[in-house]
Amino acid sequence: MPKFSYVAMDSRGKETKGTLDVASQSEAITRLKEMGYFPTKVMESDKAEKAAGGKKGKAPEKGGAKKPKGSINIRIPGLGGRVKTKVMCTFTRQLATLVDAGLPLLRGLRVLERQEKNPTLKAAIAKMSASVEGGSTFSESLAQHPKIFNRLYISMVKAGEMGGVLEVVLNRLSEFMEKAQKIKGKVIAAMFYPAAVMTVAVVILGVLMVFVVPKFEEIFKDMLGGSSLPDFTNLVLGISRLIKNNIIATLGCMFGVYILFKLFGRTKFGRRTIDRLMLLMPGIGPVLSKVAIGRFTRTLGTLVSSGVPILQALTIVRETAGNVVIADAVTAIHESVKEGETITVPLEASKVFPPMVISMVDVGEQTGALPEMLMKIADNYDEEVDNAVTAMTSLLEPVMIIFLAVVVGSIVIALFLPLIAMMDSLGSEGEEKKKGGGE
Repeated sequence: MPKFSYVAMDSRGKETKGTLDVASQSEAITRLKEMGYFPTKVMESDKAEKAAGGKKGKAPEKGGAKKPKGSINIRIPGLGGRVKTKVMCTFTRQLATLVDAGLPLLRGLRVLERQEKNPTLKAAIAKMSASVEGGSTFSESLAQHPKIFNRLYISMVKAGEMGGVLEVVLNRLSEFMEKAQKIKGKVIAAMFYPAAVMTVAVVILGVLMVFVVPKFEEIFKDMLGGSSLPDFTNLVLGISRLIKNNIIATLGCMFGVYILFKLFGRTKFGRRTIDRLMLLMPGIGPVLSKVAIGRFTRTLGTLVSSGVPILQALTIVRETAGNVVIADAVTAIHESVKEGETITVPLEASKVFPPMVISMVDVGEQTGALPEMLMKIADNYDEEVDNAVTAMTSLLEPVMIIFLAVVVGSIVIALFLPLIAMMDSLGSEGEEKKKGGGE
């Protein structure tokens, strides 16, 4: 009968190792669960020794084959290694359904591998299946693909494995990802309208300044001769000449400003300044604030309810906050909890979270129902985001229309001022001729 080496955790979280004389890997896992252990790694002794010997003898080779000398590995930045959130949501939901239906994890991964269309995720599932079949846990297999599965995903799966509730955690994880994607989609849809209007405004302004205004300048020279033009008209004509004669320089300046803004945003001070200004910006600020608070409460509530330790959960939340101001608040909460204090005090000191959130978190701590209270706050903020997005859209529509009308209208007025002055002069000359003819 073959021997299987195992690594498992007891009910107190202490790691234990040993061997079992059983017929198969599945029987070894069943025996360990009957003994009250949570298996993290189960592998046939011969394979384990070979794997250990291979690691000592040489470095592991990717893809199982040695690359020939002189081979070139070309990678295009941004076109590999990552999977869209929508695809990840579908994969997680399908895996949760299969595991919840009683299908073994390895078989479920094989089923999803056959039907997956995304090549990156398909290759990752194949590697994870091989890893699980070799004795690794599912969380260890996920950790081999950090570009696809973030720390939140891996930590929740690991907590589900240790607690024996993997199917419950996968369902929570799929719900979390679906709701996060839904909120993100709403914000992107709300920002599409002002972005489209601004793009149209810039295009119209460019066409007017480069093609239309210079034509009027030629007309003014022919009709008015050396007569002076109104100051506002001269200003518009001067801007038009500057843009037309320096198109490349103008585009270069715009691109340079964009690059400088991106570089500034990558610095610690710049990132903090931009994030704080975004939260204070009229119209957009309240939406981003509600989205950030909703993400914080839902992420923390999902992690804690899945069995992830509170300090580890706060570290993950800090990394996935998406806003430096919120991340600083989470850091303060982490230090407070580490010292044995409550979450409420640093929440209130951050000046970011509204009183309603602070009071509900306080009640959750006092009653021992913090995860449930955090999820209720997140659900409430989902509705708040809906209302805030609707209000922002209704506010931005007239503002952007007025902005476009002012820009185009100013150019039109500047071009018509000389024509109005010329018509007035022609009218006054006609009246003088009539008076002279009457005398």
